[in-house]
Amino acid sequence: MQHRAHLTFEARSKSRLLLRLDNGEQAGLIVERGRVLRGGDQVRLEDGRLIEIVAAEESLLEVVCTDPLAIARAAYHLGNRHVPVQLMQDRLRFPADHVLAQMLAGLGLQATPLLAPFEPERGAYGPGHSHSHGHAGAAAPNAPKIHTYSAS
Repeated sequence: MQHRAHLTFEARSKSRLLLRLDNGEQAGLIVERGRVLRGGDQVRLEDGRLIEIVAAEESLLEVVCTDPLAIARAAYHLGNRHVPVQLMQDRLRFPADHVLAQMLAGLGLQATPLLAPFEPERGAYGPGHSHSHGHAGAAAPNAPKIHTYSAS
């Protein structure tokens, strides 16, 4: 049976964290610095079990607009403030923040709150996406590993 760990984007961005698996077990996660885990990624426990990483629901704001220039302008201003942004066909999602909502309102766009998994764009200069997605049932040799945690 495969276990899961539900993690926010912030948690999936950390290089070290203590997490709770869906079966209640705790595990320490050590990931290469700068690597972000994505929903659907898999990591292998020291005992060989695979753990699926699930993007947890988070408090986000969403801007929906069919005008490509308005969406591009909103993405530009959010990116200029180093805000992680999830780009979609006719919408943007980003962490909930009333100041950002007001900024976008000034551009004529309405930001609506929602709870949803958050998968923002990777940085253009960040590390590549080279860890396993469980293809062929095995993790890549350099895949992040979950280490069994013991409170001793």
